[in-house]
Amino acid sequence: MHGLLARTLQCFLQDTYGAGTWAEIARRADLDSPDFEAMLNYEPATVARVLEAAVLRLDKAGDAILEDIGTYLITHPNNEGLRRLMRYGGIDFIDFLHSLEDLPGRARLAVADLDLPELELCDRDGGAFELICRPRRSHPRGLGHVLVGVLRAMADDYGALVMLGHAGESAAHERIEITVVQTDFAAGRSFELGGAPPRQVKGG
Repeated sequence: MHGLLARTLQCFLQDTYGAGTWAEIARRADLDSPDFEAMLNYEPATVARVLEAAVLRLDKAGDAILEDIGTYLITHPNNEGLRRLMRYGGIDFIDFLHSLEDLPGRARLAVADLDLPELELCDRDGGAFELICRPRRSHPRGLGHVLVGVLRAMADDYGALVMLGHAGESAAHERIEITVVQTDFAAGRSFELGGAPPRQVKGG
């Protein structure tokens, strides 16, 4: 599993709950080092131990923590580059949804060897969609819940009124159900599509 995913979990816990809480979670997870390196690879079981320790320390369900991570990825000031990368998907939230299948390729513009799950968007009637997330064996469980948090934050970013939620998982995929009620429900955050594109960074 790419270390950037593990590093994201660490940064979320540090930025949201403080360095002391992260240090305690790292100890409970029996990590060799309290810091993940973004360009290294880690076993999914290592990240699973960290999440289990966070559940116990924070007294919060793991799925809720994962969704909070997705929200953090879009809304925290430290992640403005990722937010801009996502906004390049389109001029409104529906355009953005239709761009999700290309997200793994766009993510590799930022990190050349980052391997994200395969995404498939199914267009239903009446503004309804189903997003299928197909993780790889190297991915930790629950990335669909992270996506739910990302989608909620992006809907707010675009100013769209959206109903969505995790709809279950199997060994092969996770499902997210999405209903777009109104694309221009509120004023979204400012964004200029003409801004500079993300700079490519080589992993190694």
